Amino acid sequence: MQQFMAIMGRNLKMYFRDRGAVFFSLLSMLIVICLMVFFLGDMSTESVVNILGKIPGRDTSHDEKNAELLILTWTFAGIISINAVTVTLAVYSIMIKDRVNGKLNSIYTAPVGRGIIATAYIATSWIASIIVCTITLLLTEIYGVIKGLEFYSVSTHLELFGMIMLNSFVYAAFMYVMAVSIKTEGAWTGFGTVVGTLVGFLGAIYIPIGSLSDTVGNLLKCTPVIYGTAMFRKVMTKDILEEAFQGVPREVISEYNKAMGIELEVFGKNLDNIEQWLILFVCGIIFLVLGIGILKYGKKTDR
Repeated sequence: MQQFMAIMGRNLKMYFRDRGAVFFSLLSMLIVICLMVFFLGDMSTESVVNILGKIPGRDTSHDEKNAELLILTWTFAGIISINAVTVTLAVYSIMIKDRVNGKLNSIYTAPVGRGIIATAYIATSWIASIIVCTITLLLTEIYGVIKGLEFYSVSTHLELFGMIMLNSFVYAAFMYVMAVSIKTEGAWTGFGTVVGTLVGFLGAIYIPIGSLSDTVGNLLKCTPVIYGTAMFRKVMTKDILEEAFQGVPREVISEYNKAMGIELEVFGKNLDNIEQWLILFVCGIIFLVLGIGILKYGKKTDR
């Protein structure tokens, strides 16, 4: 345990002391914020106002305010989800550098089991992601309150923290598989560029899933990103969605939720939160088992 804590502590210090690594792990979040502020935010808000405007007797100014808060919360949910992807990716750059610099070989020659070393790298990525995502949740919540939202309840905070832990576990496991498979810093940088570019699309953040073709939407449902994003959206937008769509027929609300990726329909069935949790958990276990398999049967991978 002491050896495990030493390796994990060293890796966490290296990540958080590297301001460049922290910045670039949050770059996708900054891109999403810029897109919503300058381009996509008004379009999404107008779509909500247009839906509500079809209901007679609505207060337009009140609807516009609620629509703005709804899209703000919807965006924050997506940001927290993709942060888990980009932070875990950035943390594993430490492992890549250790391999290239020969430090990983030195660690392997120490009287420490390979399983302990691998677990320490995975735990580092997982914990760093939890820390960053939790801070992001708190900051976005405070900003939302300033804009007119209310603080989440204690039970909602606990649920969201559980989601952060699960979502971070999935990508800590997935990125470990990629880290032991990619040999060079250049290849890892290229992989990171692709991930950073695609993650907002895979989470249906840049473009809502309802605006995509059925084929593309079904492809997104083959990745865990969309499930993590929908899971956060459903919980975080619950209160403001109920307020904004008060008096609106259920079928209209359901159609909007599906179009915005708040609810996901798979094989003709709307997934509830438990089913989304289960999908993510299974994905995380598959990635973890795959990583263990590479560790056990492909020892030369890390050398």
